[in-house]
Amino acid sequence: MTRLITVAAAQLGPIQKHEGRDVAVGRMVRLLERAHRRGAQVVVFPELALTTFFPRWYHEDLDEADGWYETQLPSPATRPLFDAIRRYGLTVYLGYAEIAFEPDETGIARKRRFNTSVVIAPSGEIVLKYRKVHLPGHAEFATHRKVQHLEKRYFEPGNLGFPVTRAPIGDVDVNVGMMICNDRRWPESWRVLGLQQVELVMLGYNTPSMNQENRGFEAHHLRVFHSQLSIQAGAYQNATFAVAVAKAGTEDGCEMFGHSIIVNPQGEIMAQATTWDDELIVADCNLDLCELGRSTVFNFEKHRRVEAYGRITAQTGSEAPPAWTPARTPASE
Repeated sequence: MTRLITVAAAQLGPIQKHEGRDVAVGRMVRLLERAHRRGAQVVVFPELALTTFFPRWYHEDLDEADGWYETQLPSPATRPLFDAIRRYGLTVYLGYAEIAFEPDETGIARKRRFNTSVVIAPSGEIVLKYRKVHLPGHAEFATHRKVQHLEKRYFEPGNLGFPVTRAPIGDVDVNVGMMICNDRRWPESWRVLGLQQVELVMLGYNTPSMNQENRGFEAHHLRVFHSQLSIQAGAYQNATFAVAVAKAGTEDGCEMFGHSIIVNPQGEIMAQATTWDDELIVADCNLDLCELGRSTVFNFEKHRRVEAYGRITAQTGSEAPPAWTPARTPASE
């Protein structure tokens, strides 16, 4: 029997700083209704879907930023979203900012902040949680930047790894995993999920159209190309479907490039958003397609050579290789 699921990428247009959770949640509920009407079983929302991308804004006192975070799901503000999930019987990926009161690496319980996503079952239960590992940006106000990117100030690196779980979607059990934004650019993220036989990678992002570091020109079309290149390569090299969903348009004066996509295990884009607004794109995913790559080119059990990869986990920064020197011979002495 064919293992077929229908997935939807629910791109969001901009959410301005002055707009409350009720505005974002209302738009998301309407997208869920549209997804249900179009036969989707899975809906993927962007990173930090409930608010503007608040790491643009600097707070000296981190506690002043607490209003951007969720301490529980569902909360009163997000209850309508969970109600819609149950009403329409959907599996949903939600990205949000999380405050967790839990022990740190030293065992001391404290307030901790993460850039988080969850998979919510049609029952409203959370079946999987992920915390963003690869945090871009900086921790202190950068005077050379026109727009700040303070993820390293507002979030800790994720401490849950890259988990995969087997979750029922319709009549099919599916191996699902998650990433958030910058994670998609790191092949290690994809490979850890691939080693768990992931079949559906869900990821949300908020990516600006321009590189704000002012360290050289990066064309707008290359920003989009590099994003899609990472997703297509990751899906192909790990024999998985991927649903990558953006916020798009001009948010608080900062342009985000959108271009949400659904990609198959051969690296092909099956569907792509074409607006900078709330937009739903839908694709049927035959999960049997994951088996081709997994059993041939990317049959990990047959072809991986872990003894050659030690540098990947033993080393963080890059290092220059030793210089080549010619061998000494009697004729040169």
